[in-house]
Amino acid sequence: MTTQTRPAIRVQGLEKSYGELRVLRGVDLDVQRGSIVALLGSNGAGKTTVVKILCTTLRSDAGTAVVDGFDVATQPARVRESISLTGQFAAVDEILTGRENLVLMARMRHLPGPRRIADDLLARFRLTDAADRRVATYSGGLRRRLDIAMSLIGNPPVIFLDEPTTGLDPHARIEVWNSVKELAGRGTTVLLTTQYLDEAEQLADRIAILHDGRIIANGTLAELKRLLPPATVEYVEKQPTLEDVFLAIVGPGGDAGTTVAPTPTAEQR
Repeated sequence: MTTQTRPAIRVQGLEKSYGELRVLRGVDLDVQRGSIVALLGSNGAGKTTVVKILCTTLRSDAGTAVVDGFDVATQPARVRESISLTGQFAAVDEILTGRENLVLMARMRHLPGPRRIADDLLARFRLTDAADRRVATYSGGLRRRLDIAMSLIGNPPVIFLDEPTTGLDPHARIEVWNSVKELAGRGTTVLLTTQYLDEAEQLADRIAILHDGRIIANGTLAELKRLLPPATVEYVEKQPTLEDVFLAIVGPGGDAGTTVAPTPTAEQR
């Protein structure tokens, strides 16, 4: 298997417990290069635990994980050189301007031409007009886009987005979605954790559902929809949504903390 055909992320039999609480019970997951994979699950399903292990900030109890060809347990420094992580809250300095945040990050990584790098990223993420304003004046969407831009300094081949749109309004979420799609379009591998079903539908090439410490379903949206037979009402075929698939797989009690939009009534359709 060549470097280009080898998965950017390969997880096999990953286990993790906190005392008596078994959070991961044998997680298996492959993420192909240049793709967006959504790790979907309720609050407490273990999504962030998986990301922490892959980012080398937490050790697993069993199993293996390889990121960009490097083992997270035996080659953590090489893994960290290949990745970037954006969490639920933007890691930006509010006192500095957007441009200053980017320049500072480029200098911290000892990259040549930090101002050029900053200008390129400001243009790429449509932040040029806000570049010289203090981040304290930014909207939630602008902050998140700046945070993602900062995470790309050094061109990491793999980026982890852990609940990146938590707390954002609908307009800001769409802005972030467009930025994430652009990442994959340029060849970056993205592992996205989310509890928003519509986010997984909009962004992911493949969706892995994590429940009770295991991946219980993994496939494209079309493949997951085929797990349920279409419902027929008065000669009109209704295709299952990702919400239907998720609730059918994890059961009616497994959706606590997972955000779904209300199903429209017949009058609203």
